[in-house]
Amino acid sequence: SRSIPQSSRLGTIIIICRGLTCTAEHGEHENELYDVIISGGGMVGTAMACSLGLDPNLEGKKILLLEAGNKKVMDKVPDAYSTRVSSISPGSATLLSGVGAWDHIMNMRCKPYQKMQVWDACSDALITFDKENLQDEMAYIVENNIIVAALTKQLENLSDQVRVQYKSKVVKYTWPKSHQVADAIPWVQVTLANGQTLQTKLLIGADGPNSMVRQEAGIPTVKWNYDQSAVVAVLHLSELSDTESSLVWSTSHRHAEELLQLDEESFVDSINTAFWSNENHSELVETAGSLFRTALSVLMPSAGSARQLPPSVAGIGPKSRVMFPLGMGHASEYIRHRVALIGDAAHRVHPLAGQGANLGFGDVACLTQLLSQAAFNGKDLGAMQHLLEYETERQRHNLPMMAAIDLMKRLYSTNAVPMVVLRTFGLQATNTLPAMKAQIMAFASK
Repeated sequence: SRSIPQSSRLGTIIIICRGLTCTAEHGEHENELYDVIISGGGMVGTAMACSLGLDPNLEGKKILLLEAGNKKVMDKVPDAYSTRVSSISPGSATLLSGVGAWDHIMNMRCKPYQKMQVWDACSDALITFDKENLQDEMAYIVENNIIVAALTKQLENLSDQVRVQYKSKVVKYTWPKSHQVADAIPWVQVTLANGQTLQTKLLIGADGPNSMVRQEAGIPTVKWNYDQSAVVAVLHLSELSDTESSLVWSTSHRHAEELLQLDEESFVDSINTAFWSNENHSELVETAGSLFRTALSVLMPSAGSARQLPPSVAGIGPKSRVMFPLGMGHASEYIRHRVALIGDAAHRVHPLAGQGANLGFGDVACLTQLLSQAAFNGKDLGAMQHLLEYETERQRHNLPMMAAIDLMKRLYSTNAVPMVVLRTFGLQATNTLPAMKAQIMAFASK
């Protein structure tokens, strides 16, 4: 989009991007009342806007998406792969398909996978998940910028249902009073950096782990930083037909910084060493694991799975190494009067299970369904009744997932022999139980 600069007593120009070239002045939308304002236009916020805009029960509702950054367009898929990728579960793929974005993603760049192997660096224990446990496609690896571009493209087709404002930084939220006060505004008021003010019956915070919506609403958050950073990179593999792979290496802050400083050859050597080295193995763990594995094979002769050797890394993509700190966070409440949190604004997880984006897309699906039902019943979209249903349903799903991810992180952050033996037994036992593996994958695929 582009706009032609104008001067007016009403103030400066706001660019409203709807897939068409258009301009609007401050005064035109000053204090305009929306049914829903979504603050934050990343993957989850943009998916929320598309999902609400396409719901037949919400037709005619005024919906606004506020994005602090530029419009994410992608006329051509870049040759270089992005370092920021997500593992998209079948449930998330269904949501993206429902809003019309999945076809765009498939036409750009997307890779399904049918098998996953997890192994312990301190023992021979492993667990393998494959399509026999659940379905043909376990999940899909997709670059985040491709997901956003596909959703943005869909928003262009929803310009009659959803209004989008890019380059819109929020500086203040004014909350409605819970009691009747003279001259009080009954809605949430949003003030932008350019001086514009807007009002909404429901504010959806999709503004990330450092959510201003959450902080300004005074919603407590339980959070902690892990003593780790993630180094992400695009890898070139040497012996596979699909030679591009995405790396997320969780390690100490100091080691992560050292990895960033290495030249490409030394960095590749470090990755291959991490894949293939047995230096953390101990004779005690090997003996205990072997005895337990033998006992399991007697009890369940046909269980278990073959070991797939790690790949060999030949190189990395240009300028593909970056790092970011890791942490866990969870809002004690997902909702307040006329406010709901989704995605990283409500929960932040360690990337080891690849579930961060999926938890957010699950929030979108749940909140859309409840708002749709509320609109069908003629209820106020910002009322607590159905917002409480959203909070209850999502916390019942998110909290067990977050607890499991945090437990795995802590369990695999130590080389202490007793803990290594414990997790060795756990991996080997789970790997012999197809029903348990199916349950794990079913839960993760939602």
